[in-house]
Amino acid sequence: MAKKKTTTKKEYHDNFIQEQRITDTLELNYMPYAMSVIVSRAIPEIDGFKPSHRKLLYTMYLMGLLKGDRTKSANVVGQTMKLNPHGDSAIYETMVRLTKDNEALLVPFVDSEGNFGKYYSREMAYAASRYTEVKLESICQEIFADIDKDTVSFIDNYDGSMKEPALLPTTFPNILANPNLGIAVGMASSICSFNLAELCEATAQYIKDDTVDLCEVLSAPDFSTGGELIYSRKDLEQIYKTGRGSVKLRAKYRYDKKDNCIEVYEIPYTTNIEAIVDKIIALVKAGKIKDITDVRDESDRNGLKITIDLKRGTNVELLMHKLFAMTPLSDSFSCNFNVLIHGKPMTLGVGEILKHWTDFRMDSIRRQLAFDIQKKSEKYHLLEGLSKILMDIDKAIAIIRGTEEEKMVVPNLMAGFEIDEVQAEYIAEIKLRNINKEYILKRIAELDALEKEIKGLHETLRSDAKIKNIICKQLRNVAKKYGKPRKTEIIHEDDVTVLSKEDFIEDYPVTFFLTKENYFKKISQASLRMAGEQKLKEEDSIVQTVEATNNTELLFFTDRCQVYKTRLSEFGDSKASVLGDYLPAKLGMDEGESVVYMVLPGDYSGHLLFFFENGKAARVEMKAYATVSNRRKLTGAYSDKSRLVAILPLAEDRELTLLSTEPRALIFHTSLLLPKATRSTQGVAVMTLKPKYQLQRVCTPEESGIVNLPRYRARSIPGTGALLRPEDRGEEQLTLL
Repeated sequence: MAKKKTTTKKEYHDNFIQEQRITDTLELNYMPYAMSVIVSRAIPEIDGFKPSHRKLLYTMYLMGLLKGDRTKSANVVGQTMKLNPHGDSAIYETMVRLTKDNEALLVPFVDSEGNFGKYYSREMAYAASRYTEVKLESICQEIFADIDKDTVSFIDNYDGSMKEPALLPTTFPNILANPNLGIAVGMASSICSFNLAELCEATAQYIKDDTVDLCEVLSAPDFSTGGELIYSRKDLEQIYKTGRGSVKLRAKYRYDKKDNCIEVYEIPYTTNIEAIVDKIIALVKAGKIKDITDVRDESDRNGLKITIDLKRGTNVELLMHKLFAMTPLSDSFSCNFNVLIHGKPMTLGVGEILKHWTDFRMDSIRRQLAFDIQKKSEKYHLLEGLSKILMDIDKAIAIIRGTEEEKMVVPNLMAGFEIDEVQAEYIAEIKLRNINKEYILKRIAELDALEKEIKGLHETLRSDAKIKNIICKQLRNVAKKYGKPRKTEIIHEDDVTVLSKEDFIEDYPVTFFLTKENYFKKISQASLRMAGEQKLKEEDSIVQTVEATNNTELLFFTDRCQVYKTRLSEFGDSKASVLGDYLPAKLGMDEGESVVYMVLPGDYSGHLLFFFENGKAARVEMKAYATVSNRRKLTGAYSDKSRLVAILPLAEDRELTLLSTEPRALIFHTSLLLPKATRSTQGVAVMTLKPKYQLQRVCTPEESGIVNLPRYRARSIPGTGALLRPEDRGEEQLTLL
């Protein structure tokens, strides 16, 4: 008995697990999937359709739904599965988007009856396919124009049981007539829609002269949901040239004075009702908008409507500007014109898309002309044979009657009249009632007309100019028959009032306090009048108290040579009975960092004076702290070569007193300090100090307590100052101003 062979662990490993380079895995496994998604699903081709759209519409065309009554959507979905095996729900969802009732497309292709939902609403869902009915819109005649004349190539469906068109022979550039969004693997497509009439006219002009300024002949995109488009010539030129960029859209509204409410009736294509309502509610709850009492969706079969109830005395225009800035009532459509050209994804500008579409359409017309020439040539050939029996019909009858076997009729006619088999077969099939001179003469009279037609078709086929004239004629017919007024109104950007975020901040008088322990409180005037004693932590004290308005900008200088920029509006209203906001946490300061001084920069005019322990002072222009961007933190706010003693804002030059630990005093005029543009400058020596002494205090002469001021005045800097006399010592309290 043979011994049974056992498989070792190593052999098992070698048989079932093989090493493979990751590049090979990606190429063999991932790349086919990625290309399938790009080519067969997400990216539209030059006819403006993705495969799922094309399969659905062609199925409806085969079902005869271009004419006649509607049929149940479920019927169409079932038939479409012969071409598109991705499931009924996906097919029906594709159909919903193509319907006029859903309002997703500027030029819908499916005439619908029933509830197909609304593109601009998540909650208005479409009904099941068994409840709705569809047929093709009349414009689909332009989508399938002459498709039976070999205008496009046909390919096998997924199981090879039937043929389907690789592209549809659209007589207008549908790729730009409807919005098209798709996300593939590693790329995406986002194509905006243009008004059909404007697009057809612009295409006709471009075909005649490809140097035409498209921005002049094609005004701007147009969207099915209407709204307003903020026209920017610069932005449109970029989109038309590169296929990338964005257009700004915003909603349309009207004010109902009787009910004191705003009614929004058109919104940007990129958003929906629920997103707008949710955002407005969130802003009201957060206290950022205080003029709205209620917001609700009142959309119905008559169209979109968002109603916003207002408080009395509300400035409607200002409120709408706030809503435009803070909600999806104003949005942007990002363009990425990614199109499949001969199976390759390409990002094209409008002019390049029109060029490729024109080439595609010219090829379709050439194929149609070749088809017509072939059919007319075949008919001409038959009639040419018929003309040969005109002079001797009796002979033809005699040949047929004298032929004993049916299979010999055609050969005998061929021999008797010197015609070919096709001609003989045609003559043999003529009905007995038509064997008369009148019938035959009428048929032969067609020869001259056919000859002229064939000659004209050949001339057109050889002439690109004539083919382009045909395309332009078709485009203008489409514009005349199916063109409609723009839905999206164009507003020039110069006519749009743009408000900054600061304009939306409610401005009112406040008093704010900074404590030594870095607590900050903002208290309104009304609350301050009713307030008692300020609550502070033990051993804490208020170091700065300032009256300003809620929109005031603040600069907080820290002991790490950094400055933090913010606005009072970023702090909530506080009360005297609370500690307030802890600045290191509120401003996101570094660990152990502490505020040493607060400055109100205003319009960033004037200067800041920095005084250091080594007796030096730096005069820095306030505008050195102004930033174009919204930076919240600036490093290198002042020099770190010596410890900071004081920061003083300087609107205009004046006298200041410097006091050292010796103690000495020096009074000088700030005009002696030259301003510096660099924030981190070390400054210049103002008070000359002995090695073991430091600058201790900076104040005005009035605050210094000095009686004999002339004794300490310096005409130039640096100076040593003078020793303080007992009567000039004043109060010994040392504070930073």
